[in-house]
Amino acid sequence: MKHRSIWLMMLLIISCTARPSLTSNPDAAVTRPADDSTPTNEPNLNPFAPLPGDENLSRGNVYIHEASLVIRESYPPQISLSIKGDLPTPCNQLRVQIDAPDQDNKIMVEVYSLVNPDKVCIQVLESFDKSIGLGVFANGHYSVWVNGKRAGEFDV
Repeated sequence: MKHRSIWLMMLLIISCTARPSLTSNPDAAVTRPADDSTPTNEPNLNPFAPLPGDENLSRGNVYIHEASLVIRESYPPQISLSIKGDLPTPCNQLRVQIDAPDQDNKIMVEVYSLVNPDKVCIQVLESFDKSIGLGVFANGHYSVWVNGKRAGEFDV
């Protein structure tokens, strides 16, 4: 009986000491997550920017119903352009060319579509609602123009 209690006590001690510690080590190095999921402060890239090979496609219309600015209250402020409209067909691809501010701080944005002229496509409008990051700007007053019409203004 005495041997059983000793074995039981030893087993209990071993099981308690073999567990990994749940407390953090203050001397341990802090490393970046392996999946690189930490946010960055880099400006968003335009997912609708012109691409190589676009010259082989035919230019088409875009019917813009609404274009407005979204200003995130951060430092520095981050500006996005919200565009709602229709493409002529589901085969048309949206393109957005964003120019750098000119000497008057006007940001000219050209919105258009491209389509493969050899592709047969159903003739029905394809709605879209997209938000495109314009980036971060130096101090000043800016205006954003989409296809020749003022979409909004902002101050940094």
